[in-house]
Amino acid sequence: MVTAISINALNKTFPGGRKALQEIHLNIEAGEMVALIGASGSGKSTLLRHIAGLMVGDGASQGLIQIHGRTVQQNGKIASDIRQTRAGVGFVFQQFNLVDRLPVIVNVLAGTLHKVPMWRSLLRWFTAAEVARGVEALRRVGIAECSAQRASTLSGGQQQRAAIARAMVQGAKVILADEPIASLDPESSRRVMDILARVNREDQCTVVVSLHQVNVAMKYCQRTVALHQGRVVYDGPSVALTPTLLRELYGAEADEILALGDHISSLQDSPRVKPVPTWREPLAQAA
Repeated sequence: MVTAISINALNKTFPGGRKALQEIHLNIEAGEMVALIGASGSGKSTLLRHIAGLMVGDGASQGLIQIHGRTVQQNGKIASDIRQTRAGVGFVFQQFNLVDRLPVIVNVLAGTLHKVPMWRSLLRWFTAAEVARGVEALRRVGIAECSAQRASTLSGGQQQRAAIARAMVQGAKVILADEPIASLDPESSRRVMDILARVNREDQCTVVVSLHQVNVAMKYCQRTVALHQGRVVYDGPSVALTPTLLRELYGAEADEILALGDHISSLQDSPRVKPVPTWREPLAQAA
């Protein structure tokens, strides 16, 4: 097995002395889809941002994070070639992180900016091949018909799917999804999780997704990593996360996790991503 993400002795202390992450040691193999769970404030988002090199750990701890053998950060310093490493890492934010006033296709094609000259990125000029790749990504997530719309006109679920399409266009081999369904309705949540699972399966992409709902983690991820007060308290099969075990791990905080039901499985089975024909004329205008 090839290790996609390696974390060794990672610590993070915020101003005031609060320990956000404590002695994190994790190895995630290429092609895994791993759930990251924990109550609010457990360190899920902080850990994902450290993996992506968006935050730096404590220097005194000699922490090390690597993605596919490339160093992201070590000893409290971001690697000098971090931009090259980030090119292979897609980050899906809870709040979508799209530019509202730009067309959806342009937002998606932002995933190619690490490959194009600066002048083209400033002019937002994309080749026909790049546009076609963006169209295909939008088709795969089921919103190709929205390609020419402003991002602000999309629903929350559609915006999240556009964010995943951006990571696909980027060619990311690792996708970090930070509570991607936290603000979505049940049907949109299921679509987003289905798409992440399909990208993991079809593209052999490593996916780490932080979730509040344990049942959703069990449904989509064979492995779950549970955080509590910045520490890894469980790393193993998702199916083993019974209410009894969660109460042993979290104590009273387990009620916060268990109170969130699996609103996805309650939906009746139905077609989840409708095939949509490629639209070319509006995209040529957007390009």
